[in-house]
Amino acid sequence: MIKKWYYFAGLLVAIAFISLGFKPKESQENSWFYVGEDEEIVYQVPTQEESQYVNLELPYTGKTYTGFKQAIAIRESQGQYKLVNSFGYMGKYQFGMSALRSIGIKDRNYFLNNPRLQEKAFKALLSINKAQLEDEIEKFEGKIINGVKITESGILAAAHLGGAGSVKGYLNSNGRRKFKDGFGTSMKSYFKKFGGYDTSNIIANMNAKVKL
Repeated sequence: MIKKWYYFAGLLVAIAFISLGFKPKESQENSWFYVGEDEEIVYQVPTQEESQYVNLELPYTGKTYTGFKQAIAIRESQGQYKLVNSFGYMGKYQFGMSALRSIGIKDRNYFLNNPRLQEKAFKALLSINKAQLEDEIEKFEGKIINGVKITESGILAAAHLGGAGSVKGYLNSNGRRKFKDGFGTSMKSYFKKFGGYDTSNIIANMNAKVKL
């Protein structure tokens, strides 16, 4: 009888020990990849070329819209929501106050302390730039200017750097009207670095606003 009791007790301990191995780990939030609780994440199936890659760093976003956003964020601020640069540009995507006012944001501190608002602001300003540059996207997409293939995502990224007017000047002059920002970053580099991403989900809207 005692042997049976030891047997069943040992069996229960073993089951309990094994079950601990399957306890789910608590998820951790990587601040550099944070996109906001209600921010949509758009994925796409990898291209044939991308599917050949091995030893990818995760999370891997490829040429998706999410990948586009994170690539811009890393280039602009290393993904820091509260960063303000020496020219006064703010947040993860480095916006100026004039751009923010155009989409209904007037409180600088509220903007810097609200990651969700910054994500919405990025999308709203993309919508405005896409509306302003629809003709250029249709006319120049797929063409080669200064050795760089022009794509919709490259156009939108360049507009983020220098504004829609500068992009129009660059494209319509076949790259002769060059542009650099205050840090010396060229528009050509943005066409190249951010070309080929999927930004098809951005709806062109000249009057895009952010709901606070």
